[in-house]
Amino acid sequence: MDPNLQQIYESILEGDMKTAPVQVQTALDAGIGPDVILNEGMIAAMGEVGRLFEDGDYFVPEMLISARAMQASLAVLKPYLVESGVEPIGTVVIGTVQGDMHDIGKNLVAMMLEGAGFEVFDLGVDVEAGKYVSAVEEHNAQLVAMSALLTTTMPKMKTTIEALRASGIGEETKIMIGGAPVTAEYAESIGADGYAADASQAATLAKALVG
Repeated sequence: MDPNLQQIYESILEGDMKTAPVQVQTALDAGIGPDVILNEGMIAAMGEVGRLFEDGDYFVPEMLISARAMQASLAVLKPYLVESGVEPIGTVVIGTVQGDMHDIGKNLVAMMLEGAGFEVFDLGVDVEAGKYVSAVEEHNAQLVAMSALLTTTMPKMKTTIEALRASGIGEETKIMIGGAPVTAEYAESIGADGYAADASQAATLAKALVG
């Protein structure tokens, strides 16, 4: 691997938010293509972060600081990606459902999805069904990701899925859900296309759903 890419990879892995964006700029100045920086430096690093998390070597705080270093790097890289016509692997609309104000898990999933190469539109918390529908139509999203952290707000996932289906979104738009009280069985029972137990699994599932 090019030394510049290696440094980006290691900075993101270590969650060095100050150094990683500087190294991205250095790599760009050295003539390395933005797509190469994204795939071989950043996405590769976030893939390794996910693996370390799955293996129990990383925990949520480590995953969070790596994701933040990746986001800071992406802010530098994004204009170059746009300019060179690099397309995201898919478009995701994400939010926490109506009545639920929890956002840490949702934010981490959004960052991991960005780290996997998706374009992410984050609707925030307490998102009513109609807002999801509008956002999917506006951004032509292939994927909707919903979070609920309370058993009392879980039924809003069902309401939102019904509203999305009623709005005429095609089968090609997939819906995935997650959150502490949510289960794979519940996802199936309300007609979601997938369930992820954590942010790392969410990124893997998202790639499988749009693949």
